[in-house]
Amino acid sequence: MAVKLRMTRIGRRHRPFFRINAVESRTPRDGKVIEKLGHYDPIEKDPAKQIMLDRERTEYWLEHGAIPSDTVSQILLRLGIKHKYAEQKAARREKARDLARAKGKLFTKADRIAAQKKAEQAEEEAKAKAKAEEEAAKAQAKAEEEKAKAQAEAKSEAQAKPEEKEQAAPKAEVTEEKTDAKTEAAPKKLEAEVVEEKAEADFEPAKAEAEPEKAETEAETVKEKAEEDTKEESASR
Repeated sequence: MAVKLRMTRIGRRHRPFFRINAVESRTPRDGKVIEKLGHYDPIEKDPAKQIMLDRERTEYWLEHGAIPSDTVSQILLRLGIKHKYAEQKAARREKARDLARAKGKLFTKADRIAAQKKAEQAEEEAKAKAKAEEEAAKAQAKAEEEKAKAQAEAKSEAQAKPEEKEQAAPKAEVTEEKTDAKTEAAPKKLEAEVVEEKAEADFEPAKAEAEPEKAETEAETVKEKAEEDTKEESASR
């Protein structure tokens, strides 16, 4: 007959309470109990009172081949009761973990959480890298655009300089022509001034000769007028 150490719930709703029993492996959940070994109260706040167990009878059943359930095995290890079934289970679990990791599978919840964190970190790194590459590409495109713009402006300035020189050349010629015209006009002006001065010099003697004649003519006119006035007075008398 195979004996198992397992728990039976007897607490009410929202108030769990478990008894640890030694039962036959083929007995149903609420079946016949061979021996009551203790109880487990998860609601109890005092850790010393949560688990009450008959240590001597529990070790007796373990020595006689009783197999504890997973929960009872954890409770026994918590109380410091070591048994071969816990060691065998730990060895089987370690082997299964190694096989799962060799195949690249996730074995425990901790492995899944670690893998999820690793994936999130890799995703964040990829996003940061993509963003940095995008910014670098934008900066490079902007630099190339500015370079092309500067080259176009330099080319436009280079094309505009010869045109300015060509436009400046006729102006220089016009300036030279004006200078030549001024140079030619200067002697003509001097000649005209000389002629004018000569004419004035010729006119002054003639003017001097004409002034006495004019004075005599005026004196005769005044004398004639006086004579006429005398005649008119005589006639009126």
